[in-house]
Formats: sequence, structure tokens, C-alpha cells
Amino acid sequence: MEVEFRRLGAACFAALTCMTTGAAFAADGGAARPPTMADVVKAAKPSDWHALDPANTLYLDLKAGRVVIELAPAFAPNHIANIKALVREGYFDGLAIVRVQDNYVAQWGDPYADARRGEANQPRPIKTARRAIKAEFSVSPGDKLPFVRLPDVDGWAAQSGFSGDFPSARDPALGQAWLAHCYGTVGVGRDLDADSGSGAEMYAVIGQAPRWLERNITAVGRVVQGMELLSSLPRGGANMGFYDKPEQRVKIERVRLAADVPAAERTNLEIMRTDTPTFAALIESRRNRIDEFYKVPLGHIDVCGVPIPVRASGK
Repeated sequence: MEVEFRRLGAACFAALTCMTTGAAFAADGGAARPPTMADVVKAAKPSDWHALDPANTLYLDLKAGRVVIELAPAFAPNHIANIKALVREGYFDGLAIVRVQDNYVAQWGDPYADARRGEANQPRPIKTARRAIKAEFSVSPGDKLPFVRLPDVDGWAAQSGFSGDFPSARDPALGQAWLAHCYGTVGVGRDLDADSGSGAEMYAVIGQAPRWLERNITAVGRVVQGMELLSSLPRGGANMGFYDKPEQRVKIERVRLAADVPAAERTNLEIMRTDTPTFAALIESRRNRIDEFYKVPLGHIDVCGVPIPVRASGK
């Protein structure tokens, strides 16, 4: 179901005039001005937020803290089902972040996944999950896949916007929709064979959005909290940012599905809905930044330049 931004935009302008926080007025005589992103978030109503679904939320626990990943089953149902199977058999527990490439990705998995028979360190066995899955680079948009389209021109896709909690893109002529590869996007590692990924090896984008990966990699979700724990890691010195010494690898304490974690141990978060006038106002605040620092509002925004606010539940 596609929602035209113009329809939200009309309500957005009404929302703009209704925001009466002190920050929403200019200093020169109190003349009303469009809100900043901070104003929009502050004025958001409880109905503008929704809780993360525990059944589609992963906790990647490191010694330094927790990385929270929201999964997108509408875009990669088979890979996500396999990732859940891997998590529930404890596959990732004790493995490591093996690669951190500057301005690109942080990647985790089995450091010995490619070991040859007879070598001292052998790959961790996969018990119940599958070892390879047919690529899910894109899906058919259909009528049930929500889409709030940005009016801005996108150099990587015919259309871009938001499908639920995720930046996405689509090509109506080809009948394809896919997750945009933005900062924080989580993808599945693979070999040259398009169908060689399984979710046993994943990465998060820690640099400028590598949109060229779209429809070449199966994207399964995005990091919604804890990106700083990945983006601040030391860069690997070997080819493509792999760590060349075992002691450099960052150990994964454990990975769990939020639904399998006792309520008292969960990280309860809410995401701002993207199909509301409030989010339309947020987009406008990013398209034409009017904070004191900015002198030239540029009137354009890329889908990866629109942050989707996240907050602790109950705020």
C-alpha cells in the first residue's frame, strides 16, 4: 500500500502550524517558523510511536554493551527464519566480529568458516539451520507492503521512501522493492554465488550508505540501538578490513531473539511511525534545515539522510 508523501504533506503543514513549543518560534518578534527535527520529536504524540516486535528483534551482546537489530521479514522471510534458527541453536554465541572496514562495514561470524579439513580450528557446526539460501535481493511490492514515497529524486532507484520502520526503494516497472542500504543496515554475507548466503555471516553498514549493494546483497534489517559499539571498533589491518590477528577480534557474548529473553532483561524501545503527519514534518525538517547553524536550506533529502527516531518505551 503506497502512501503519497503529498497526502501526508497536507497534514504535515497542519502539524507544523500546531506545534507550539517555545523552540518552534523565531527570536525575531515571535514569528512562527517551521520546526526543527528536535521540535518535531518533542511534539510527537504517543500514537506516533510503536514498540519493537520482540519476535523480530535481535540482541547482539558484546562485552561493551548491546546492539539491538530490528529484522525485516517482509523483505527477506527465508533468511530471517534461518537467522532465528541459528540464534536459537546458539550458533553465534562466542563467535566474533571479524572484520571492520573503515567507512564500510563491521562483519561478524565464524572466524574459521573457511578452514580446510585437517586444520587445527574447524568451522562451527550448524545444527538445525540451513547452510545456504536462495538470494532475497528484492521482493514484489504487492498491496500489503506499506510504502511512504519521498518526492525527491533518487539516483539509485525509481522511487525511494519508507516501508514501515525501514528505508526502502522500489522500481514499479520491474515490480521490485528492496531495503535501502543506509547507515546501520544489516546484510547477509555471501560468496560470488548469489545463493551462498545463509545469515551465519552478517554485517552492519558503519560508513556512508553503499547504495550500490542494493539488489546485490540480501538485507535483513537495521541496527536501531548500539551503532556506536560497532562504528567505534578498531579497523582491521588485513585486506577488506579483516583482523589479521585472533586477539584483535571482538568476541560476541551471545545473540538472542528478544522474544526469548525474560521481560526484565529486554531493551524496550519504540520507533517513530513513518506513515504519519509527524514523520512527514520530520522529513521536511531534514530537507530544509533551519537550525541556527544552517544558512542555506537545500530543499532536498536522500532516503538515507532521514533518521527514524528511536526512544526507550514509556517516554
